[in-house]
Amino acid sequence: MDKNTIINQLFANYPHFFASEKKIADYIIKYHTKVVNMTIKELAKACGASEATISRFCRKCDVKSFHHLKIELARERIETDTSIKVSNNITRDNISQSLQNILANKIAEISATINMIDTNTLDKIISAIQSAKRVQIIAVGNTIPVALDGAFKFNEIGIPTVAGSIWETQASYSLNLTKKDVLIAISNSGESSKIYTIVDLANKRKVTTIGITNNKNSAIGKIVKYHLQTATREKLFLDEFYFSRISASTIMEILYLFLTLEQKDCYKRLSQCEEIFADEKL
Repeated sequence: MDKNTIINQLFANYPHFFASEKKIADYIIKYHTKVVNMTIKELAKACGASEATISRFCRKCDVKSFHHLKIELARERIETDTSIKVSNNITRDNISQSLQNILANKIAEISATINMIDTNTLDKIISAIQSAKRVQIIAVGNTIPVALDGAFKFNEIGIPTVAGSIWETQASYSLNLTKKDVLIAISNSGESSKIYTIVDLANKRKVTTIGITNNKNSAIGKIVKYHLQTATREKLFLDEFYFSRISASTIMEILYLFLTLEQKDCYKRLSQCEEIFADEKL
């Protein structure tokens, strides 16, 4: 197993599980400490799935068997052991505990995202952005603000970058990219047909493509040249809808921080930007 843990994979793959597999995932997410000591027959009874379905489910999670899944869950429990006790509930009846639940899971999102970063891949991505003639960051839906913020940050330090909120504008601009350019595609699910189409066309023109998604085995994750996987804990609160931008924003800020280290006249550029913005402040 790599840094992409069982729990991370359950969250990332959840929308793609069959109904019977979602029952298994739901039970493991809620009772993962209990599952470590269960037999496959006990789990099957507890979540209302067959033993054969559980075996297939394990292989879908990149483990050989239910026994290996329990080993990984036990290892993850040891590595992430904490004295903070939280549940998965958010309720106005106990706002204080609910805030702790949200905090714990947002910390888990960021920690898991950083732990899954392959350093060699990150280094290559940084080099590609540094040497790019221009960078385009594309996104749809609720990840558009991440793209816009990324473009703002990159431009601040002297990396010509574009992003937009209108899809047609993003698409038409991307058709001008060449092998000297970089395209960064942000998609929580990694299954956006619009983004997939643009990445596919960019690949054919030898553009360096970078994907930031929750699932490296997603459609977009499979076709980009470089992929950075984000973690999610949204399943704790909502079954199907991906809403969190924290992990994707974390990746963009990591890129920004590394890029500032070697970018020529970075401090001077940032100071100039602050001077321009100063008139807008009280």
